[in-house]
Amino acid sequence: MTGRLAGKSALITGAARGIGRAFAEAYVREGATVAIGDINMAAAKRTAKEIGDAAYAVVLDVTDQGSIDKAVKAVERKAGGIDILVNNAALFDMAPVVDITRASYDKLFSANVAGTLFTLQAVARSMIRRGQGGKIINMASQAGRRGEALVGVYCATKAAVISLTQSAGLDLVRHRINVNAIAPGVVDGEHWDHVDSLFARYEGRAPGEKKKLVGDAVPYGRMGTAADLVGMAIFLAGAESDYVVAQTYNVDGGNWMS
Repeated sequence: MTGRLAGKSALITGAARGIGRAFAEAYVREGATVAIGDINMAAAKRTAKEIGDAAYAVVLDVTDQGSIDKAVKAVERKAGGIDILVNNAALFDMAPVVDITRASYDKLFSANVAGTLFTLQAVARSMIRRGQGGKIINMASQAGRRGEALVGVYCATKAAVISLTQSAGLDLVRHRINVNAIAPGVVDGEHWDHVDSLFARYEGRAPGEKKKLVGDAVPYGRMGTAADLVGMAIFLAGAESDYVVAQTYNVDGGNWMS
């Protein structure tokens, strides 16, 4: 049986672990070749080796334009071009508004917003030169749908990703490049272990307490997992989503309705 992404070439940023890795594994199962883009080349190589021959590692720092451009060229050389981009790499921080630092602000906006925009731009240019269209998937968040008292900067970066998805989607569809986004809710894993530790600091909670509270509050009844996002990632990368443009899909167990 032919996979839904047979013959396609994908680049996923921040793919050495977590959600990015889950998407890479799923895309390979669906017949794609996948570039594991990550700032940690050793981890990217390990992940690619564990996934199999259809995955390969490329070093990619989304805060460095030179690194972005080199990664795109590397995928072009290896696979002949890029059919699918997943902008997954992102950073998280939190603090009360009066304690937000410029360093934290600059770091998050550089990775989450500029990193998304300029990786998207470089790949879109490659797709336009190739003339075969493509699919670009940005990772937003329920945090981009509304503010949170302690998460002002991160929420703002993800709101910007939703807005960029709309603008880029409307601009690039004339080249048959579909730009859409996924907005996860609370997703269990390494990332949320870090988030939980920050909430423990700022809210005076015991380790693990915040994680349990947010999981229990999800209408579905639990936190999400990377595997819960895979179906949407495959849909937005494949032919079934050809008429879907500039949308952000909530995959969050019912946390947010829009």
